[in-house]
Amino acid sequence: MKITAYLKPSCGWSNGVRAILKKYQLDYEDKDILNCPENYAEMIQRSGQTLSPCVEIDGVVLSDVSGEEVENYLLSNELVQQNESQPDSPIDQGCDHGDLDDSTIRFF
Repeated sequence: MKITAYLKPSCGWSNGVRAILKKYQLDYEDKDILNCPENYAEMIQRSGQTLSPCVEIDGVVLSDVSGEEVENYLLSNELVQQNESQPDSPIDQGCDHGDLDDSTIRFF
């Protein structure tokens, strides 16, 4: 199986995709779309849209997906067998910015 994942280095959604690919011990190419404009342009060309993560599995592009959606695709297409190991990251949530201060900042 050939897998290319267009991911951000540090993002809840991207880490969820990585966690699922790791859970099933799948080899994949991790393309950084944040720090490499060429990878981002390639993702847009392959997927037809700008949202990430995008994962291409044997020519099928899954656009703007969570790790949970990648796992569902893999299982429903019988590309992997269900296993009981737990992912090492949440697979269905965005970035955690809980440490940021939500107080109002005034610039005037």
